[in-house]
Amino acid sequence: MKNGEKTRRSLFLTLLFAIISIGYVYPVVLVLLNSFKKKAYISKSPFSVPLSEMFSGIENYVRGVERTGFFQAFGWSLFITIGSVAVIVLCCSMAAWYIIRVRNLGTKTFYVLCLFSMIVPFQMVMYPLSKLANILRLNNPWGIIIVYLGFGAGLAVFMFTGFVKSIPLEIEEAAMIDGCSPLQTFFRIVLPVMKPMCITVAILQAMWIWNDYLLPYLVLDLKKYKTIPIAIQYLRGGYGSVDMGAMMGVLVLAIIPIVIFYILCQKYIIEGVVSGAVKG
Repeated sequence: MKNGEKTRRSLFLTLLFAIISIGYVYPVVLVLLNSFKKKAYISKSPFSVPLSEMFSGIENYVRGVERTGFFQAFGWSLFITIGSVAVIVLCCSMAAWYIIRVRNLGTKTFYVLCLFSMIVPFQMVMYPLSKLANILRLNNPWGIIIVYLGFGAGLAVFMFTGFVKSIPLEIEEAAMIDGCSPLQTFFRIVLPVMKPMCITVAILQAMWIWNDYLLPYLVLDLKKYKTIPIAIQYLRGGYGSVDMGAMMGVLVLAIIPIVIFYILCQKYIIEGVVSGAVKG
């Protein structure tokens, strides 16, 4: 292929993916614009820039925070997300390492069960899960972390096992010769090497858990605990009325933390995925 053809092809692909990316970003921009409009203009002129009489300042944000108890919901969402991600990364990385290094029927069966959990529709287990969570008293921010571990383990174990296969066994054997126990070998040698994949899994799980509505709604005691997605739903009034201004403001506040987290860690995603695909 000649250089001119390569340049045209590269330009075409760049333009194509730029258009696609605009399509994904535009809804977020639309929410941001409408969060600064007065309530009457959100439905009347949803695509307009909030200027002059349309502009409401931070009134929507203040009203949304007050009506939803945003800061309390933010605290619970932050606690559940950080706790769940930490437990998933730690437990699943250790499980994946054990599965790859200890080859027997038990580890193979466990790995297959993890893969199977990814294809089971959530709707099949949502009602038994809700009942079981109440029986085991998991209907609180500490208990739901265990529930998220169960649902997040499938993908996390799958990704970690692919990465562990690319780690040379010799460095672990050298650590064993130097007197390291299996746990010391994992935490001092294996886990630091797995950093890119740990961050990749953390980003994927954090984005899912932070934005999840259905699982907290089914499991948590809503009289005591509300996450941000649940709190936002309380902006819906009777007869289908919705305070769109307050909802847009709270949605922007809910988006900001996860966007910042993603921007800070995005460089590790490709590195982790590519490293995990070195060996099959």
